[in-house]
Amino acid sequence: MFFEALTFQLGYNATLVTIGAILLGLAAGVTGTFLFLRKRALVSDAIAHATLPGVGLAFITLTLLGFDGRNLPGLLVGSAITAMLGLMSVQWLTSRTRLSEDAAIGAVLSAFFSFGIVLLTVIQNMDTGGQAGLESFLLGSTAGMLFSDALLIAIGGAGVVGLVFLYRRPMTMVAFDPGFAATSGMNLDRIDLVMMGLVLGVTVVGLKVVGLILIVALLIIPPVTARFWTDRAENVVMFAGVFGALAAWIGAALSASAPDLPTGPLIVLISFAMFALSMLFAPGRGLLSSLIRHRRFQSGVHLRQGLLALAQGQPIYEPLTLRLLKREGLALADGVATDDGKARASRALRDEKRWEIARATPELEMAAARYDGLTQIEDVLTPDQIQEIDNRIGGPEVVA
Repeated sequence: MFFEALTFQLGYNATLVTIGAILLGLAAGVTGTFLFLRKRALVSDAIAHATLPGVGLAFITLTLLGFDGRNLPGLLVGSAITAMLGLMSVQWLTSRTRLSEDAAIGAVLSAFFSFGIVLLTVIQNMDTGGQAGLESFLLGSTAGMLFSDALLIAIGGAGVVGLVFLYRRPMTMVAFDPGFAATSGMNLDRIDLVMMGLVLGVTVVGLKVVGLILIVALLIIPPVTARFWTDRAENVVMFAGVFGALAAWIGAALSASAPDLPTGPLIVLISFAMFALSMLFAPGRGLLSSLIRHRRFQSGVHLRQGLLALAQGQPIYEPLTLRLLKREGLALADGVATDDGKARASRALRDEKRWEIARATPELEMAAARYDGLTQIEDVLTPDQIQEIDNRIGGPEVVA
């Protein structure tokens, strides 16, 4: 059944919900990247919690006007209005008072969310509010989603992706170097407003699928996951969108194949699983690759120290060092150097003397600071600089 849901064969409504969730995941991933790079991830939390009173006020207003209080477009409009008020409150408190941004976010988040909870309680006590089901906006719910609801979510997600593509260059520049962006003539406040507007759009669109509490995770986890795989900003945006869409696709398919499981939490759990796997196994920044690099560096240092000891006729007491020298065919079991070991030891000693002279030479001091025990001097200095050092050492040049 899961495979059928994954391949869009579980029915029209399930397919529609899954496609809408995929577009939402894609939009959240690419939009959240700029929040992550701008180091303003907590702002999305304030925006998300500020949507709740808008949902409650919209329901009450629609009901009093004689309309269906659970009309999704109306509820999303209400949530967008209070989310914008919450964002403006954070920006006002940050710019007009001595409060730091995180303190302002905490104040706005708690006040708006508390007001929303009060409104939900009022709605539950209304004659028409007993079965409102607005609590689904806290954690999301796709059960009973109408075609119009899914279409609205899909169009909203696609629209946000299009706007991100349009503004990606200025937002990237502002995220990485606000000072340079300002000197280039960019209006930082306007770019930040566009960025926050996109976050607001994703938050509002995602209320029905993942809820206001979990939408923050969908905005932040995919970019953090993508960061393990690349160092280029444009690739982080692309990978974050892919990870967000993939998590939404799998999570929505799981929920469709097992209706008792909630869609939003499943999407977030899948997203976190991708983050955990990336943190462990990503080739560039993963823990496993970091551990392998550390072990290689450690072995390289032991090997070089062993070669220096052989070159100076010193005994080798460290078992690991001797074991590495034996494995490379540079020394015998008793620590006596082989012919290859003598040649390598001679080159290692010559390089060590080169680095000592480089560190003592003022014009080479900064370059020599890059030496970590393994760096080849040829990777740092030019051939002419190395030849000058060799002339000061004396003797024939050693060719590696």
